[in-house]
Amino acid sequence: MNYLTRRLLTFPLVMLGVSILVFVSIRLVPGNAITAMLGTEAGLLTPQQRAALEAYFGLDKSWPVQYGHWLMGVLRGDLGISVTYGKPVLDVILERFPLTLELALLSMLIALAIGLPAGIFAATRNEKPSDLGVRILAMIGQSTPNFVVGLLIIYILSVGFGVLPVMGTFTPFFENPLENLGQLILPALTLGFAFAASVTRISRSSMLDVLSEDYVRTARSKGVPALSVIWRHALPNALIPVVTLSGVEFGYLLGGAVIVEQIFALPGLGRMVLDAILQRDYALVQGSVLFIALNFMIVNLLVDLAYAVLDPRIRLGDR
Repeated sequence: MNYLTRRLLTFPLVMLGVSILVFVSIRLVPGNAITAMLGTEAGLLTPQQRAALEAYFGLDKSWPVQYGHWLMGVLRGDLGISVTYGKPVLDVILERFPLTLELALLSMLIALAIGLPAGIFAATRNEKPSDLGVRILAMIGQSTPNFVVGLLIIYILSVGFGVLPVMGTFTPFFENPLENLGQLILPALTLGFAFAASVTRISRSSMLDVLSEDYVRTARSKGVPALSVIWRHALPNALIPVVTLSGVEFGYLLGGAVIVEQIFALPGLGRMVLDAILQRDYALVQGSVLFIALNFMIVNLLVDLAYAVLDPRIRLGDR
């Protein structure tokens, strides 16, 4: 049995564990769908009315029965009906996911485009003033919360230039690319800022380790040009920690950047899950968390497979 098959066989077990955890966790939150939907008026319900609503939402059954019914539906591809939206959960998730996916990709591109060159630049000028400057900027980037960066961007644009960013809507990329990028570029910069700082620090540290290796010194002693040593010999091996960090961060971004989506009023996956928790929309929360967990496992699998591509010494065989 090869590595890929073994990893794929673990997917159902992980998904089962996640499903149990989220099922129990959301029900431990005080209140239920009836209270969230009716608010203070829920106290005016008669016992017969409350019993009828509990039967309608399936809350009159025990937790094991509710979980078994929901799990059987999941195995058939039915994640249930969202109380909030009145639609199948999978349809609601797929409506919101394109925005979250594009925002994650844009944030990742911005972070890697800034952080990777900055980290390499700092590593090749170790302990020089330029290296110190890059490290200070990276520390500032990591120490500044996303919501502060987002609010500063909105403030500078609105007060300094009299322009408000487009918020609250989402236009698919293939429908109108310019309008789409106009809606997502500022949230992507907000998310990419802190991630670029992390990439800078990890790529600098990794590159310093690789540049001290024997094969790099050998390449230099043979007269290989400095740029070739850095980009062809050192960089592929230095990328492994960067790929690991990128995979983890990308998995989190696919779960939705709740704070940034809230600041820019983006109808993304993270904001939807937050609203579903507040509304006690059990089916939507459970289905969304399962979907996010599946994405996270797929991303981590791709990262592990990328190791063997970047470093031939790594083998994902039958061991």
